[in-house]
Amino acid sequence: MAHSTDRRNFMATTIQSVGLAAMGGLLWSGYTDSVKASPLVLRPPGALKEEDFLTACIKCGLCAEACVNRDTNIDRHTGKQREGTLQMAKGGDSVLIGTPFFVPTDVPCYMCEEIPCVPVCPSGALDMASLLNEKKELDINKATMGLAVIHKESCISFWGIQCDACYRACPLLDTAITLEYQKNDRTGKHAYLLPVVHDDVCTGCGLCEQACVTEKPAIFVLPNDVAKGKAGDHYVKGWDSKDQERVGKAEAKINTTDISKQDADDYLNEEIEY
Repeated sequence: MAHSTDRRNFMATTIQSVGLAAMGGLLWSGYTDSVKASPLVLRPPGALKEEDFLTACIKCGLCAEACVNRDTNIDRHTGKQREGTLQMAKGGDSVLIGTPFFVPTDVPCYMCEEIPCVPVCPSGALDMASLLNEKKELDINKATMGLAVIHKESCISFWGIQCDACYRACPLLDTAITLEYQKNDRTGKHAYLLPVVHDDVCTGCGLCEQACVTEKPAIFVLPNDVAKGKAGDHYVKGWDSKDQERVGKAEAKINTTDISKQDADDYLNEEIEY
């Protein structure tokens, strides 16, 4: 009798364990699908495309440990030490647990010339080759972490108030962000100095975002896939030989409709009553 009871208890415990494991697996799967679907994540310099990055990253944390800002970054408002640029995602973050990311409004990338976070990556999730210049030297200016985008309606420069905070904070002064002169027709005697971001130079470091004087930054960094559009292969710059090479032998797609020529003639000749 005792053996029968023990067996029932064992089976019940086993079934409960299997059920809990299955539920845990479903919850984890749902979590990973959710965070992978989030497109607003900024990764370290040299990071592969997000899908490839998540596959390659082994969540070792060496890049975050190598970030030199970790021990020297002091909050300008409180005077207290805060985390460095790179954080390792924890439970509750909208980023896959254990992967490195940064939030420019809190701590931007300070564009270290040595780029210490990249060479320590053991898996290739941070690609050194993408950061090499013509001399085969590591060059932080080659980084493409994201692209700064300006919301004109909340940027006070577009109101006519002089502000060059983002321009001055940019480490690639007068190249990644330039100031464009424009006449202020509202007053007739003043001028706008408008910040313009150049995506072929901007590294996505976020120093401009942190420096913005508005309550919520009017300039902010987005991942490249989110910030940049794509014209499509059927648009070709006829004056640009490289752009023509990009298209190569691609065939133009012809859009067709079900409207016949007779239908079109009837529509154009239709009398409209007013």
